[in-house]
Amino acid sequence: MPKLDKLIRRICSNPPGADFSDIRQLLVRHGWTLRECEGSHCTFVKDGEFPITVPTVSGRRVKRYYCNAICERLGLDEEL
Repeated sequence: MPKLDKLIRRICSNPPGADFSDIRQLLVRHGWTLRECEGSHCTFVKDGEFPITVPTVSGRRVKRYYCNAICERLGLDEEL
């Protein structure tokens, strides 16, 4: 199983939270670009799409709610 598939399964399997580095890698592989990080919020952009803002806890964890929202926004639930 390729690394991206494992990453998608891990994030979309309703963990209590995910590492920001995993979320960033997932978004970048789906064509998003990290535009800015201010404090605990990072914003990703993609042409023709509304920006995705990812708040982090202690600078490295992303809560389950945001992981689920990102999976839904990217249509990852349909890929599983």
